[in-house]
Amino acid sequence: MDIKKPGNSDRITREYLDSLLLEMRHIDGRKPDTTFKLYGETFATPIMMAALSHLNHIHDHGMTEMARGAALAGAVNWAGMGEKEELEDITHTGARTIKIIKPYADNKMIFDRISHAEKCGVLAVGMDIDHAFNSMGECDSVLGYDMAPKSFAEIKEFVKSTGLPFVVKGVLSSQDAYKCLEAGVQGIVVSHHHGIMDYAVPPLMALPEIVKTVSGQIPIFVDCGIVSGMDVFKALALGATAVSVGRAIMKPLGEKGAEGVKEKILEMNGELKGVMARTGCYDLAHMDASVVKKTTI
Repeated sequence: MDIKKPGNSDRITREYLDSLLLEMRHIDGRKPDTTFKLYGETFATPIMMAALSHLNHIHDHGMTEMARGAALAGAVNWAGMGEKEELEDITHTGARTIKIIKPYADNKMIFDRISHAEKCGVLAVGMDIDHAFNSMGECDSVLGYDMAPKSFAEIKEFVKSTGLPFVVKGVLSSQDAYKCLEAGVQGIVVSHHHGIMDYAVPPLMALPEIVKTVSGQIPIFVDCGIVSGMDVFKALALGATAVSVGRAIMKPLGEKGAEGVKEKILEMNGELKGVMARTGCYDLAHMDASVVKKTTI
């Protein structure tokens, strides 16, 4: 992917993140707390793993090592496309994991993977709806598996098929957010799948309107281009419940495995606390969108 290409969504997202400035608020400040609650469980940080896949080229058993690192840091782990045995290995680490399933054309495959995820004891299950089409408008194919767009009725059926929270990844409009609410979805990921479409709206630009639509009814997660505690803070201040990081943990995962992942999460969480302390946002229930200012410089 050419990052210099005018319509490159990863570049546009990075530029938008960097355009957001912050007020400082020190009077009546408190030591910050990043404790994070999700689906009835408590975690040390709102910084989560992204729904990555196929990390063996980064580190032996890369997905399992990532999960182990997340568990060591007290963070939520996510898992993308992979074989059933891999998900079993991931969940055996003790990492509380959200499993994201591709929008396979054959819905039987989806229901089968939902059932398997339940047996593995995952925290939640879901689907990345943005992998339905390729760049030429045809139904996508991933590793030989045909994909297809999913209707509102199909999403409702996926939700009804499981007792787990069902999460939809790839929401980048208030329209889709509203449909997810109506379908009974219990979490959404505001994401453009790291530039799956050129000129995609940066997730943090779309976030405030989506937050207004959701109105606190379900968790809102954000990913794409989050590489620092400062980026995490901006997402949380604008209304995200939690944030996923992917590329930021690739190097530490490759160099030190689970320990590297843990160290990176803790480093970013420390950066997050630093910004929280200097903006008067002392815990996740008191994040304040008014501290965020769009630069006109």
